[in-house]
Amino acid sequence: MEKNQLKRGLSNRHIQLIALGGTIGVGLFYGSAATIKLAGPAILLSYLLGGVVIFMIMRALGEMAVADPVSGSFSAYANKYLGPFAGYLTGWTYWFNWIVVGMAEITVVGVYINHWFPDVPQWVSALGALVVITLVNLINVKAYGEFEFWFALIKVVAIVSMIIAGFGIILFGIGNGGVPVGFGNLWENGGFVPNGVWGLFLSLVMVMFSFGGIEMIGLTAGEAKNPEKTIPSAINNVIWRVLIFYIGALGIIMILYPWNEIGTTGSPFVLIFDKIGMPAAADIINFVVLTAALSAFNSGMYGTGRMLYSLADQGNGPSFFRQLSRSGVPARGVLFSASILLVAVFLNYIVPEKVFYYITSIATVAAVTSWTIILVTHMRFRKERRRDIGLFKMPFFPYSSYFALVALAAVVVAMAFIEGMAVAFIVAPVWFVLLFIGYRLNKSKSH
Repeated sequence: MEKNQLKRGLSNRHIQLIALGGTIGVGLFYGSAATIKLAGPAILLSYLLGGVVIFMIMRALGEMAVADPVSGSFSAYANKYLGPFAGYLTGWTYWFNWIVVGMAEITVVGVYINHWFPDVPQWVSALGALVVITLVNLINVKAYGEFEFWFALIKVVAIVSMIIAGFGIILFGIGNGGVPVGFGNLWENGGFVPNGVWGLFLSLVMVMFSFGGIEMIGLTAGEAKNPEKTIPSAINNVIWRVLIFYIGALGIIMILYPWNEIGTTGSPFVLIFDKIGMPAAADIINFVVLTAALSAFNSGMYGTGRMLYSLADQGNGPSFFRQLSRSGVPARGVLFSASILLVAVFLNYIVPEKVFYYITSIATVAAVTSWTIILVTHMRFRKERRRDIGLFKMPFFPYSSYFALVALAAVVVAMAFIEGMAVAFIVAPVWFVLLFIGYRLNKSKSH
């Protein structure tokens, strides 16, 4: 039996950076210009609101993960507290979510490789990224943790440097002839909320997409050393770090440049380093964004393998995925996910310019589904456990749960009003119907 148990090879530093790495991906570097267009400077409020919602979801998940640290996390909890179909639906939807996010990440890899090598087709770069990350995930969990730690660290250092450089320009006029820029751009171009409450409401969609991946902390519980300490620490620390990175980085950009000009002249991140006279600013940021996409993709590949392993463990997936490699990695799940991701390579071959928005909308629905089930499972968990819930409790329960559920419903409604996102309303019902059929077939086979 021990042979088929995942190994506890992830330390606290691995888990902290895995959660950050999965969250700070294309949403910040690639999707931020589109979000700013919707809300203007008020995007900062949008991230603050989204951050509060995500914190509540993470505390609900953390409470369950500390009480019962298993691989498969919220799918295993849904299976236990809401019934087998909930576990089946959660696990497969989360797997699907990371497949879709993985497609977004390797699409962006292709875009950024083109910066240096414009003649290399996008699909070739996407295929290269897929092969490298798959191999990293097949070694062992510690190799994955180390790879993710250093990749995520590059992103963190780049964003912190950008924030510090930005403050230098704003307060001391560095790179601006010694003339401080000041904060006027936050309200001078149509006000702080130029597109009104409606623009703010619509911006929540991309904001929540940006936060997708933070629940990876729950998945690491089955391979974490000392999960009772590492999980609460990671959840409490990661949320304010994410808010600092997102609100700090985007705030600096919108103070330095009028919000309605951002995204019209290349990456806003490049503009900041350009302004302080840093040579090769575009190349540096391109490298950072490339590692950001690879790091988030690496997290996704980790997540898909573990979720397939957990589904097999619950009896909600083929027992084929229950087998681990000699180094304790669910290699069959990783390889199966990699083979499905070849679809993204094909999409980059046929419709390279439309891939990102199609994928974003589908991934947002999948993430919202997983988060909703985490909250509902947690409410059932509280009801069944009563007083035996441990020390890491979700604050303001049950009001915090209701608040988060209403916010998630609002995100889905907002998607209906954003061009190019309607595809999710076609894909999601088809996916749920397919899942129901798959579940019925799986049950009839096991009887």
